[in-house]
Amino acid sequence: MNIAIIGTGNVGRALGTGWAAAGHTIIFGSRSPDDPAVKELVATTGATSRATTPPNAAREAEVVLIATPWRVTEQVLKTLGSLHGKILIDATNPVGTTVTTADSAAELVNRWAEGARVVKAFNTTGSKNMLEPNYRERALDMFICGDDEAAKQVVDGLAKDLGFSTVDCGPLSNASLLENLAMLWIQLAYSLGNGPDIGFALLRR
Repeated sequence: MNIAIIGTGNVGRALGTGWAAAGHTIIFGSRSPDDPAVKELVATTGATSRATTPPNAAREAEVVLIATPWRVTEQVLKTLGSLHGKILIDATNPVGTTVTTADSAAELVNRWAEGARVVKAFNTTGSKNMLEPNYRERALDMFICGDDEAAKQVVDGLAKDLGFSTVDCGPLSNASLLENLAMLWIQLAYSLGNGPDIGFALLRR
């Protein structure tokens, strides 16, 4: 599968590395694809990856992951051109903003990327866990929500390619719950001193 990753920070790097190892083609979208740091990222990700501009990456891909800082997400999405019919994975978190429960970051992304099949995922844990989600023989859960069932199934498969278990959290209107879970993870990991080697799992009897 051709996956465009818009955002070359820790999350984009980790997911690109994991998906390339699973056999997917990774297209990093960068404002400066010839930057030495981007070239190094491509080289370390593997032979199935390359870098180009964000609009070209989105145009060439079947799945687009947006992993940008929240403050620039709207601006970046508007440079990508039409995403109509494409699966758009929203891995952003509205850190430092006042997005309300009734208007989650993912619902705003859905509005800004008209016609895209938006799925909220890969936002509830740290990038280190994306590279290694297994804890003592139990995989962490990746929580997913969206309104398009077929798109969710694709994202479910991509999460499992990385080694996660998955939990379907319902429609995109539940995205605020995932975004709040992300805020809890950040608090536990950093503000409360537990470090990034922690994660969430849904246990069943």
